Amino acid sequence: MEGDHIKVNKWLLPVSWFYGLGVRLRNKCFEWGVLKSRSFSIPIISVGNITVGGSGKTPHVEYLIEMLKDKVRVAVLSRGYKRKSKGYQLASPLSTVADIGDEPLQMKKKYPDIYIAVDAKRCEGIDRLTHDEETKDTDVILLDDAFQHRYVKPGINILLVDYHRLIIYDKLLPAGRLREPKEGKRRADMVIITKCPEGLNPIDFRVVMRAMDLYPYQTLLFSRMEYGKLRPLFSGDERPLDSIGREEHVLSLTGIATPEQMEDDLRKYCSELTPMRFSDHHEFTAEDEERINSVFESLPSPKLIITTEKDAARLASLTGLSEDVRHHLYVLPVKVSFLLDHEEIFMQKIFSYVQKNSRNSILATGKVDYKPKDSNRAGDRPRTISF
Repeated sequence: MEGDHIKVNKWLLPVSWFYGLGVRLRNKCFEWGVLKSRSFSIPIISVGNITVGGSGKTPHVEYLIEMLKDKVRVAVLSRGYKRKSKGYQLASPLSTVADIGDEPLQMKKKYPDIYIAVDAKRCEGIDRLTHDEETKDTDVILLDDAFQHRYVKPGINILLVDYHRLIIYDKLLPAGRLREPKEGKRRADMVIITKCPEGLNPIDFRVVMRAMDLYPYQTLLFSRMEYGKLRPLFSGDERPLDSIGREEHVLSLTGIATPEQMEDDLRKYCSELTPMRFSDHHEFTAEDEERINSVFESLPSPKLIITTEKDAARLASLTGLSEDVRHHLYVLPVKVSFLLDHEEIFMQKIFSYVQKNSRNSILATGKVDYKPKDSNRAGDRPRTISF
């Protein structure tokens, strides 16, 4: 059910009150003009959340990349969380997790032809992307995890809310996982309820719509995550998720904020699942490698390890994993699928915004035929998008 993954530490609620006071004051400073939000002449789409991690930001940014990359020159600007470098960094084929962070590296490997940059100061990052000789042909900038970065005023502000951790039931840090009061949702142009389970009925949708209590100018959409084929990280062949035998033992290896949903889903395919959880964006050490080797060795055969795409970006460079681990380590890709007719609504709003605000006169006056690559999904059909 909605909100079923929320855990609140009630004894920390007094601390949350003081935290909320500071966040509210900061937001008021932007509303009063004490702190300034800057607009840009290029289309900017922000994707973010109010909770700490786990709402599906990267898959939704990748969905936007898939939509736009064949029609416009796309750039993604991220903070590059937990990277070792400083300032503005433009990703290259030689970039590492230390250079740009795990999620930007994941996107660069999947989409080598788009610009991926990191900069904690987003305004400066946008200036570099739009003025540097190497990237000045950028048509659209996607801001990854920038809902709280109010120094930039995006043209479309997309707020992601995990179905299993609806913000209306959560509490502020540190008692809960809200970065700011739930009233911050009013800044969003679109709110997407992510990670929806299969089989939602009309009553379920109406309950969430009523609970979110959005303004008329806001668009509420629903999406879910679909899993792709298991991909070997080091060697071997791809295999469908449903090829996991009921007799196989799965070691779920995750360093993400909310691994519960993935673990629950994997339990549907295997006889036994052993969760091995690390903190979000965890930097694996030699001791961690030894522990992974030991835990996997102790499991009965047949067995395999399944990890996330984000974790794979950090695991790929490790040298201390045993040959047995490397041979059985698979990556589970995820992609976004919209429910109801929401894909159509989402695409029309995004393309309409890009068309109206593009610096590229060809985009502003031409027509683009767009057909999703996966034509088997409901709602996928040829469309003509007017630019």
